[in-house]
Amino acid sequence: MRLILNVIWLVLSGFWLAVGYVITGVICCLLIVTIPWGLAAFRIANYALWPFGRTVVDRPDAGAPSLLGNVIWVVVAGIWLAIGHVVTGALLCVTVIGIPLGVANFKMVPVSLMPLGKEIVPAP
Repeated sequence: MRLILNVIWLVLSGFWLAVGYVITGVICCLLIVTIPWGLAAFRIANYALWPFGRTVVDRPDAGAPSLLGNVIWVVVAGIWLAIGHVVTGALLCVTVIGIPLGVANFKMVPVSLMPLGKEIVPAP
């Protein structure tokens, strides 16, 4: 079932969301100072391509620097990526088949807003 959901996800929304994260990651890496945000954007792009079967957990060693970095991320790029997830999720929820995909989009909003201090792991 995960394979089917991931393939449908990739076709309907995953590819375009991943492209948004990759563009954000490239811009962040070009600016040198923002490389940590760029690496986080690339991790989430990978997750946005194939989300079913994986989950996001908090890293236990994340502290105040991650929180400060997340605040900067929200202002610079996170809000736009979160809006992309909300709009895509709402459009997918219009159809019955798209409802699980829309819910998955809504579940990705928190990680799109605060990617630092998170880790993507296989789902139990």
